[in-house]
Amino acid sequence: MSATPGAGGPDSAGPAPLRTQPRPFIVHWLVDAAVVFLATIIVALFLGVPWWAVLIVSFVFGSFGARLTYRTDVRAMAERRSG
Repeated sequence: MSATPGAGGPDSAGPAPLRTQPRPFIVHWLVDAAVVFLATIIVALFLGVPWWAVLIVSFVFGSFGARLTYRTDVRAMAERRSG
């Protein structure tokens, strides 16, 4: 067993290269919506809010967060490609 993952294998020359393309916007939207949902569901259920309302609100707030995280991902990948 080698010390670094992917290195020293019989069919690989080393670790896989880092990605240089940003993930699709839909991925950012779904992850951000899931984070909002998980962060609010327990409190909302204690307050009597139905779970489907929390789900809808999390998709709306997730779309706002996705814009920020997608732009950050685009900038990070551009920096990785140039440097």
